[in-house]
Order: sequence, then structure tokens, then C-alpha cells
Amino acid sequence: MTNSVALKLAFVVLACMVVGAPLASPAFTCSQVSASMRPCIVYLKNGGTVPPPCCSGVQYLSNSARTTIDRQSICRCLVAAARSTRGLNPNLAAGLPNRCGVRLPYTIGPSTNCNAID
Repeated sequence: MTNSVALKLAFVVLACMVVGAPLASPAFTCSQVSASMRPCIVYLKNGGTVPPPCCSGVQYLSNSARTTIDRQSICRCLVAAARSTRGLNPNLAAGLPNRCGVRLPYTIGPSTNCNAID
């Protein structure tokens, strides 16, 4: 086999590996995000005291979202939940991370642009 043929073959193999490589996928599903946020629902509708399990869920999601894909995936799940939860107070949702002492790179709410998250 000549060097030229070997080089072309190596290029084709490399191209197949790149094209066939799976895309990165998020580490979370919306059902996992919902389970973490379930203890927050009463607070997000009525206000009052934030339940400790709610803050534990917010903290867990924040600590677990290590990649941009994870953060965007969690954000999309939160936006979908905020849009579909009747009686949700958007101001309480936006302030929830702060009430739990957690910094998120986005605001929780029905109109958050998750694509802008790094």
C-alpha cells in the first residue's frame, strides 16, 4: 500500500469516526428534574417558607449540572414545568435559587432563554 493510499484510508476512517460519534447528551431527564423540584410546588404557588427538601433539590441540580448541555437541559425542563404548572407565581420561581442560597446562570421562569446559557 502506498503512502498516499494509506493516508486517504486513514482520513476516511477518521471521517467515519467523527460522523458516527454520538452527540453529547444531557445527564438529566425532565422527570429527574421534576422529582428534584417537586417539594417546591407549594412554595412556588403560595409563598411562605421554602421547605428544606426544596432547597436540597435546587442545590442538587445546581451541583450536578457540570456541562453546558446539562445546564441547558435542566433549564428547558424547568421552563416547561413553569409553563405547565397552574398557579405558579413567576416571581417566587425567579427568586427561588436566591432563597436557597444557590447561584444559577439563569432565572427560573416560563420565558427563560435556555439557549443563551453557557
